[in-house]
Amino acid sequence: MKTQLLGVSFEQATMSSAVSQILDAARQGQKGIIVTPNVDHIVMLQDDAEMRRIYQEALFRFADGMPIVWLSRFVNANPLPERVAGSDLLIALCKKSAGTGLNLYFMGGNPGIADLAAHKLRQQYDGLNIVGTWCPPFGFEHNPTETELIIDDINSRNVDILFIGVGAPKQEKWADAHIHRLKVGPVLCVGASFDFAAGTIKRAPLWIQNIGFEWVWRLASEPGRLWKRYLLRDSRFIPLALKEIFNQADNK
Repeated sequence: MKTQLLGVSFEQATMSSAVSQILDAARQGQKGIIVTPNVDHIVMLQDDAEMRRIYQEALFRFADGMPIVWLSRFVNANPLPERVAGSDLLIALCKKSAGTGLNLYFMGGNPGIADLAAHKLRQQYDGLNIVGTWCPPFGFEHNPTETELIIDDINSRNVDILFIGVGAPKQEKWADAHIHRLKVGPVLCVGASFDFAAGTIKRAPLWIQNIGFEWVWRLASEPGRLWKRYLLRDSRFIPLALKEIFNQADNK
């Protein structure tokens, strides 16, 4: 079942059902991009036709952002049941895939981060098969040689689930440009999730996540890098949400 909101067709999924959907797709060898739209992504989609197409064609779209979940409950007859964050999906999929024989691959992060995340997750979950990692250099998406090396490495490892964490929209666009050549199942775009799993960036406490203020925590942690994103760009979400509310009212 889908929830139509803000121009995106969201899966009406809990974390548990999202994990089940992805694992089923991996077992069946179903290839496709999985996105976790948050407020920042919704704003991006307004001006980026390529991203809109990728989202429309995605295998699954899970809502990563409490403001999106709250808005769905306010305006939609089929509201989203809960937030399904990409960072939580990474951990949950590692836990549930351990011992199943499914092969995972981590691509992204700063040097050493994907390796560290893989090491910690293998220690935590016996039987977890993370069969490869790759930290692409800055600008790799414009470097055909680097892209060839990445694709060759992934294709040599019998990957069932590929996680790409190089930030939006780069991760979605790189995956879309090369998915036809990748011998993989589902491809999850997970942003900074490797840093969280490695422990190099600390996530907000659960109670802050639950009240929708994780962005405040992240802004306080990395103000120099994130202030334009959260305070300027993402403020555009407010008029988008209001427009959605008014449109829904007019249709009643």
